Amino acid sequence: MWIVVIGLALGVMLGLALPNVLPASFAHYLSIALLAALDSAFGGLRASLENKFVPMTFVTGLISNAVLAGLLTFLGDKMGVQLYYAALFAFGFRIFQNLGNIRHLLIDRWMKSRGKLRQSRG
Repeated sequence: MWIVVIGLALGVMLGLALPNVLPASFAHYLSIALLAALDSAFGGLRASLENKFVPMTFVTGLISNAVLAGLLTFLGDKMGVQLYYAALFAFGFRIFQNLGNIRHLLIDRWMKSRGKLRQSRG
């Protein structure tokens, strides 16, 4: 857990210390990459809360989502069609679906822990 927090902090500090300006043409690719990463992160968190987390599934899901979304964006750019909207919609839907599942899992755990506390006191 601490490795993740330290890695995130180092990444943020590096990003702030070494500003890099990307061309506007990469904006679509960056937004898709961010959504692919968020989708995988929330999916991994949900799987972890369900005790079903498999690192290989997480990594392959992250890579395959990013590659497919990047290909859709690239092909759309070449054809003059904004195909990245399909990936935005799919990732957005999955992120909110995972977030809802995470919320339900956390509420269930909290309610169970409160019920156990009440039973032990009563």
